[in-house]
Amino acid sequence: MAEQNKRKEKNLLLQGSVLAIAGVITKIIGAVYRVPLVNILGDKGMGYYGVAFQIYSIALTLTSYSLPLAVSKLVSARVAKKQYKNAYKVFRGALVFAIMVGGTAALILFFGGGFIAKHIMAMRLSAYALRVLAPCVLVVALLGVFRGFFQGNGSMMPTALSQVLEQIVNAVVSVGGAYVLIKAGKAASKDGGDSLALAYGAAGGTLGTVAGALAALGILVFVFMAYKRVIKRQMRRDRSRRRESYKTIFKILLLTIAPVLLSSTVYNLCGVVDNAMFGQIMEAQGHKEADYAALLGIISGKYDTLINVPLAFANAIAASLIPSIVAAVQSRSRKQIHNKIELFTRFTMVVAIPSAVGFLVLAKPLLDLIFFTENNDLAAVTLQIGAISVVFYCLSTITNAVLQGMNAMMVPVKNAAVALVIHAAVLFFMLVVFRWGIYALIVSKIVFAVVVCILNAHAMREMAGYIQEQKKTFIIPVIAAAIMGGVVLAVHLLFELFVGTRTAALICLPVAAAVYGAAIVLLGGLTENEMKQMPMGTKLVKICKKCRLF
Repeated sequence: MAEQNKRKEKNLLLQGSVLAIAGVITKIIGAVYRVPLVNILGDKGMGYYGVAFQIYSIALTLTSYSLPLAVSKLVSARVAKKQYKNAYKVFRGALVFAIMVGGTAALILFFGGGFIAKHIMAMRLSAYALRVLAPCVLVVALLGVFRGFFQGNGSMMPTALSQVLEQIVNAVVSVGGAYVLIKAGKAASKDGGDSLALAYGAAGGTLGTVAGALAALGILVFVFMAYKRVIKRQMRRDRSRRRESYKTIFKILLLTIAPVLLSSTVYNLCGVVDNAMFGQIMEAQGHKEADYAALLGIISGKYDTLINVPLAFANAIAASLIPSIVAAVQSRSRKQIHNKIELFTRFTMVVAIPSAVGFLVLAKPLLDLIFFTENNDLAAVTLQIGAISVVFYCLSTITNAVLQGMNAMMVPVKNAAVALVIHAAVLFFMLVVFRWGIYALIVSKIVFAVVVCILNAHAMREMAGYIQEQKKTFIIPVIAAAIMGGVVLAVHLLFELFVGTRTAALICLPVAAAVYGAAIVLLGGLTENEMKQMPMGTKLVKICKKCRLF
C-alpha cells in the first residue's frame, strides 16, 4: 500500500511537472518575444498594450479562467467514482456555458472598449488593442473547457502541448503584427506624433494572442477527436446507476464556477485596480498620459515578464494539485490531504525561493540580457523590491488550490477580497500621501500576496488541522538560496570585468542552478527518496552520488 501511494505521488509530481515545464517554456518564449516587442513599442507602447491586457484579463476571468479548474474538479470527482457518462456530461454542459458567457463578454469588450479605455483606465489609446483582443475571450473560454476535461482525466500533456503551441504562434504573430501596424499608425497619424502609431503597434502585438489561442484550440480539438474512442470505451464500462441530468450538471457547474470565478476575479482585479488608480491619480497630479503609460509599460513589459516565470510553475502545480486533493477528500483521509499539501508546497518553494533571490541579486543583469535596447535602471529597482512577492504569490496560488480542492470554494474568494481592500487602501495612501509613483504599485502587490497567504494558512489550519512544516519547506531553501545568491554575485562581478554584463549573466544561470541544487541536498532539504519522486529524479540521484552530496 505504501509503495502504491508512493507511485501515485510520483505520478502526481510528474503530471504537475509536465504542466510546470510547459508553463516555464511558455514564459521563456514570452520573455524572448517580449524583447523585439518592447524594442518595437518602447515603454509607452507597452503601456497601451499592458492596460488593454488588464481589461482583457478581467473579461477572461469572468468567462474563462475559472473553467479549467472547475471542469477539472467536477470531471475528476466523477472519474474517481467511475461515473464516466456524468463526467462527459459535465464537459458538454461546460462547452455550452463557455459559448454563452464567452460570446457575451467578447461583444461587450468590442463595442464598449472605447468607453472602458477612456473613462475607466484614463488611457484612451489602449482601445485599439482592446478591440483586437475581444474575440479571443470566446476562444479562450472554449480552450479552458477542453483543458479542464483532460486535466480532470489525469492527463496534463494536451494542456501542456497546447500552451507551448499557443505561445509560439503568439510570439511570431505578435512581433510581426506590431511591426506592420506601427508603420500603418505612422501613416495614419496626422499630427506626426508617435502616440497613435504606438497604439496601432500595441493592437498589432495583441493579434498574436488571438492567433495563438486559435492554434491551441485547434490542437486540443484534434487531440479530443483522437481521444474520443477512449471516452466511448469508458462510458460503455460505466456501471454506475446515478445519471445526472443536464439541469443538474448546469446547476453544479454554476455553483462550482461562481466561487472560482469570484476568486480569480478578485486576483485579476488587483491589476486593474492598480492601473486604474495609478492612471487616475497620476493624471490628477498633473502627469501626462504618455509619461505614466511608459511607467506602466515597465511593469507589464519587463517586471511582469520575469516575475511570471516562477508564477507559471506555481499555477501549473496548482492545476495538477486540485484533482489529487479532490481524490483525497473523497477517501476522507486527513493524512493523505496533509501529505499532498506538504509535497506540492515544498516542490513549489524549492523553485520560488531561489527565483526571488536570483531577481534580487541579478535584477539589472537579467533585464539587460533580455531588454538590451532600453534603459533598465528603474525596471531593475522595481524587480528587486518585488522579488519577495514571488514567494508569497506562489504560496497563495498553492493554498488557493488546496482550499478549492477541499470544497471550501468561497474561502479563497473572501480572503482575496479582504486582501484586495487592504491592497487598494495601501496603494492609495502611497500614491497620494507619499507620492511613490511606480514603487507604490510594487509594494502594494507584496501586501496583497502576504495577506492572502496569512488568511489561507489560517483557513487550512481551521478546516483540515494543517500546519505547514517549516524547516524543509522554507528555512533550508532560504539558506541554500542565500548561499547561491552570494556565489552568483561574486561570479558575476568577476566575469563582468572580462566578458561584459550580459555574458556574465548567462554564465551565472547554470552556476546558480548547480550551487543551489548542491546546497539544498547537503543541507538536507531533499533526501534521496524524495528526489526519486521528482521528474528525472533517478538521474539526479546518480549525479548527486557521483558528486558525493548524499
